[in-house]
Amino acid sequence: MSLRICMPLRLSTLALALAATPALAQDRQPTLEELSQRLRALEQRLGDTSTPTTANSVADLDQRLRVIERKLELQAEEAAAKAAKEPVVSLSPKGLSVKSPAADGIEVKLKALVQADSRAYFDDEQNPQNDGFLLRRVEPTLEGTWGPLLGFRVQAQLAGDSAAVNDAYLDVKFDPRATLRVGKYKQPFGLEQLQSSSSLAAIERGLPTELTPARDYGVQLQGEFAGSTLGYAVGVFNGTVDGRDGVSSDPDTELEAAARVFWEPFKNDANAWSGLGFGLATSVGDTFGTGNNFLPRYRTPGQVQFFGYRSEVAADGLHRRWSPQAYYYRGPFGLLGEYVTSEQEVRVTSGASLDRVEHLENTAWQLVGSWLLTGEDTSYRGVAKPNHPFTIGGAGWGALELVARYGELDIDDDAFPLFANPTSAASRAKAWTVGVNWYLTQNLKLVANYTQTTFEGGADGADREDEKTFFTRAQLSF
Repeated sequence: MSLRICMPLRLSTLALALAATPALAQDRQPTLEELSQRLRALEQRLGDTSTPTTANSVADLDQRLRVIERKLELQAEEAAAKAAKEPVVSLSPKGLSVKSPAADGIEVKLKALVQADSRAYFDDEQNPQNDGFLLRRVEPTLEGTWGPLLGFRVQAQLAGDSAAVNDAYLDVKFDPRATLRVGKYKQPFGLEQLQSSSSLAAIERGLPTELTPARDYGVQLQGEFAGSTLGYAVGVFNGTVDGRDGVSSDPDTELEAAARVFWEPFKNDANAWSGLGFGLATSVGDTFGTGNNFLPRYRTPGQVQFFGYRSEVAADGLHRRWSPQAYYYRGPFGLLGEYVTSEQEVRVTSGASLDRVEHLENTAWQLVGSWLLTGEDTSYRGVAKPNHPFTIGGAGWGALELVARYGELDIDDDAFPLFANPTSAASRAKAWTVGVNWYLTQNLKLVANYTQTTFEGGADGADREDEKTFFTRAQLSF
């Protein structure tokens, strides 16, 4: 292109750009002097003070425009090179994220959960409990991906008298249909047990969770099919007692297998059934030994033990569980239900005349319902955020949710009196809970629950006294 053609093109572009500003937004073409003044202002913004203040000719303007174009190109190249070397750090209500500048799939996220509770027990003359305050959970979490193949999660538990590791696992993501998980994590079994503690409808999990395995050490294959509507998990673990985390080493060298399938047939459809999901879970293994690492102790939703085996009783073989489970979420309404059976072979060996093996079957079930009065959508993962977060002095009051739950846990009648003492261990517990959840923001939640549990047996010649509790919680999560 000749200089005769190039210079008018550049000047036309410059004139159009500068004429769009308020100072030159008129119905006439800007003069050479006006273009020169505006160009000089642009040069000063770019840090160039070496050129004359005004231009004497069209050639001067063209040359100065070339210099500006080259500087802009250099600045863009410098910014791109800088961005390619520095990680992308972002802080949001979802936590802190550090992402690799390259497209290599490396990202690390820092999250946390803090739950501060108060507990009050009423009319507990027979079994007095301590009212007071506690930190129920303090869980910093580091999770992310290290390339397209590897995912990880490490979660600590800092509440209580000593620190512990909740989760520590690696995910080898061969395919969305096949991911291999290795480490310590929750066994794929209980519906409410697998729900994040920050998303629970009530403060404490219900009675069926007392029969489900919690975290354990093992390896599992998991994945999703049919547009993520069908999920599965199958794994092999050290084995753990009902309702508890597994210990750091396998106490009896026996392993436990667990499997779960969960189907949400209308998940990808925008209809009234898109929030429906149901599944089936099972686990099986052998357990041999005495003590808390081999036999369970069952607690109420008030976290008080109501059943335990005699000290001379040992696990002696098969330990099998199964659970049908389902939930349904539609707008502000949520409903969760599960049934759990835990079968265990036990032996008492106080003497040759009392040596006896029994196959015991304990069962539990519950229904949990919730309703958001303020109209937000709920799900198995909880309430994402209030429509109108709480604002001091403003119109926002957050989201308000009502919760109700009923559940039962039934101990096999054959457990009494040989394997469990009927004067201290109840044969059945029935518990109901009503509560309110106030989501001030997507990170702050206040909870209040009243729970009443009734028992069959558990006292000398009578039923254990009813347990009446009032729990509150302040929860921070991100």
